[in-house]
Amino acid sequence: MTNETTPPAGSPGRVILFTTSHRVAPGLLSWPAWQALHGADEVLCGDATHPQLPYLREAGVHVEQVSPTAQDLVDACAGGRTVLVIATAEGDSALTDGLARLAGSGRVSMPDLELLPASYDLPGARLLDLVQVMDQIRIECPWSSQQTHKGLTKYAIEEAYELVEAIEEGDREELREELGDVLLQVVFHSRIAEDDEDAPFSVDDVAGTIVEKLIHRHPHIFGDGSADTPEDVKANWLRMKAQEKQRTSVTEGIPLGQPGLALAAKLASRVRTAGLDVPAPSGEGIGYDLLALALRAESEGTDPEAALRAAARAYRDAVLAAEGE
Repeated sequence: MTNETTPPAGSPGRVILFTTSHRVAPGLLSWPAWQALHGADEVLCGDATHPQLPYLREAGVHVEQVSPTAQDLVDACAGGRTVLVIATAEGDSALTDGLARLAGSGRVSMPDLELLPASYDLPGARLLDLVQVMDQIRIECPWSSQQTHKGLTKYAIEEAYELVEAIEEGDREELREELGDVLLQVVFHSRIAEDDEDAPFSVDDVAGTIVEKLIHRHPHIFGDGSADTPEDVKANWLRMKAQEKQRTSVTEGIPLGQPGLALAAKLASRVRTAGLDVPAPSGEGIGYDLLALALRAESEGTDPEAALRAAARAYRDAVLAAEGE
């Protein structure tokens, strides 16, 4: 394949800076990228281990292993030639800075410069980086390599609470960071699970399980079901969940170790959804008083745990004000 048009002999030519994403499998390049590779007069790459090279050679593209300077490129393009430079994983800042200096000097007839992204990251591509980094940490870090699911439990709880706090405080920067910390817990536990001798699974298995669950429980999107209101969606979800779990009691699956107000509200929600009439147990003491308040809050559509946290924050502010007097 040759260039469609032949530039004049005195033309300064063209430089194509060719970039690829390491998050996309080598060889999966865009059609304009393949056209540029086959149409260039020279293809250069300074990294002999670049993952694209075996696939380019297989496709008949000759790649010279060389790290040109800016002046080398200008000279190589003289006479209207096209030189394509495959960027290394670390980038080629020295080359691009050199080209910028030459262009800024005004003393050099510069070739046309084109940046050609040959492959693009899809949404979620940075998750591949997280998995790769976590794998390296699990292997090489003296602390991380010794961690177990049980040993990390407290961190999962702490990170979940910090996420809740960021949401309730409305701090967007904090929210982004805390979401990352919660995501780390998922990836960390998944990586630990890979080392289990009896029942190993990976983060791909975790993701595959939740994808299957989401598709199955959204038949109004992925199937022939219907749901016109949020209430319809919730009813469908609960019905399919009951069919999947085959539970004999509405209390099954409710973690008893969660905070007391949240536990009481969850029990009340299950009872109400199931259409059961279960009066609150009678008894004396603050525990029963709190239970009654939690049940009342849930019946009125209020999260008692969140309500108490909001009141506690107001109390904290009052303490801070008193300390400042």
